[in-house]
Amino acid sequence: DLGDEHVLEFVTAPNLHWPDTMFSFDRGTGLLYTCDAFGSHLCTASVFDEDLEVVLPDYRFYYDCLMRPNAKSVLTALRKTKDMEFTTICNGHGPLIRYNLPELVSNYKEWSEGATKADNSVVVMYTSDYGYSDRLSQALARGLTKTGVTVEMLDLSATDTQELVETVGSHSGIALLAPPSKGPAHDSIKTLLACVKSKQTFLVAESYGGDDDPVDVITSQLIGVGLTPLMNAIRVREEPTEETYQQYEEAGTDFGQTLSQKDAIKAKKEAMDNDTAKALGRISGGLYVVTAAKGSSRSAMIASWVAQASFEPLGLSIAVAKDRAIESLMQVGDKFALNCLDEKTYSGVMKHFLKRFPPGADRFEGIGYRLAGNGSPVLEESVAFMECTVVKRMEVADHWIVYGEVTDGRVTKPDRKTAVHHRKIGNYY
Repeated sequence: DLGDEHVLEFVTAPNLHWPDTMFSFDRGTGLLYTCDAFGSHLCTASVFDEDLEVVLPDYRFYYDCLMRPNAKSVLTALRKTKDMEFTTICNGHGPLIRYNLPELVSNYKEWSEGATKADNSVVVMYTSDYGYSDRLSQALARGLTKTGVTVEMLDLSATDTQELVETVGSHSGIALLAPPSKGPAHDSIKTLLACVKSKQTFLVAESYGGDDDPVDVITSQLIGVGLTPLMNAIRVREEPTEETYQQYEEAGTDFGQTLSQKDAIKAKKEAMDNDTAKALGRISGGLYVVTAAKGSSRSAMIASWVAQASFEPLGLSIAVAKDRAIESLMQVGDKFALNCLDEKTYSGVMKHFLKRFPPGADRFEGIGYRLAGNGSPVLEESVAFMECTVVKRMEVADHWIVYGEVTDGRVTKPDRKTAVHHRKIGNYY
């Protein structure tokens, strides 16, 4: 009690997104201070959330990156605060939440409930305050959540033996950021080896902390107790860059796809009857390569679900699967290029970009290209290209519909036509 009706009430909210996060509620003013939760990396002249359309894309992206991997903790925090009559959320990043409070809080509940219903789950173990373990683990978790897999974050430096045993045993996959070679996090490896299950899949990655437990030793130990490695351990040769974080995110996506792909394909096939699927398959589309770059990160994907969406300004829409690597480079404000493939020579380019790339691999190796004005690669094989800026995104079940304003474009081969893609059935690509 601070006097003048300012009574502070504290709520522990671990993992949102720090292990020791705590909410503070001031009954006198109705303000709820939430640290990172309910935030966004959005900087505007408005102190509050006056324009929901402006706030929501960054609010959602922030949630997906930092809060979705801790969805269970989000729901716990919401239960603890449900009886508090707060009128404003004072977060640590972005506009304070006042004008759209019920909707934005409800979004956290809806998104988190959806994130905890998956059949497959992975525990991501890291060591806080050690090297880049926390930040790299968040990138890995972001990749996992894009595939619909439930993720639980576990700080090995603040976890007791019972919690570690219970948590590890409840998940189908394990991702481990190498702990330091001494201390509580290192000691927890013995407990981990004793409580894992033989059918679990695992991934080990370096933390770049200067004193990492050797990842080869950890990998051998996990294999020795019957676990299956997803891939070779991820190594960090130099201080992490945007490319490093992209590599970890793509590794997480590969992990999630490995766990859930069979179920996902089965669900798609069962989602509609065969006649309906065949009819939908008669919708044809062109063949394109979408390319994007941000800093030192760049990516590409084959696309056929593309359509012009507006005249003034000129705009187009692209359906991007949620688990595509390029999705992280196609947020509101990001730049990309749409490359139209040649109907006579498309097969080689399409085959190249359809192959499965290892996490962090250069998707443009062996492909001729130049950079467009917005920094996105333009393929030499394309018959035309358009430079675009993402203006809006709409979420549907398993894709994001990305609307981009076309800012520039050119036909590079006037005598060639864009390749057309025909399918026989519509419930998968």
